[in-house]
Amino acid sequence: MGHPAGRNLTHQLGEGGPYKFLIRDRDTKFVAGFDDVFADEDIRILKTSVQAPRVNAFAERWVRTVRAECLDCTLIWNRRHAEQVLSIYVEHYNTARPHRGLDLDIPDRPASVGDPSGPIRRTDRLGGLLHEYQRAS
Repeated sequence: MGHPAGRNLTHQLGEGGPYKFLIRDRDTKFVAGFDDVFADEDIRILKTSVQAPRVNAFAERWVRTVRAECLDCTLIWNRRHAEQVLSIYVEHYNTARPHRGLDLDIPDRPASVGDPSGPIRRTDRLGGLLHEYQRAS
């Protein structure tokens, strides 16, 4: 049967695509039935390390970044719109946004970057809120 909160979450996530992992802490509020719901959907449960205070800091940093760079500047109409905006931002975050921790590189660098001496092309996303720059091919 499973945990009702877990079942509701997997139902909502079903619209978004194939998920592989669920990262969660070791809080006792997550009973075995909660994990079983995700196992039934072939989602692997990854528990955070015991007494790892820095793990929460990474999650809080992500929330602060997405709010400051995207959500605080966007009027969200409904849940579908929020999911669309967040999916565009996540793609931008991983494929176009420079990261200080990576020496201003991006996590998922494309295979070809175009002619290194060619002109630079700017692409606006989310109505001009996000700007992505690439060499024209």
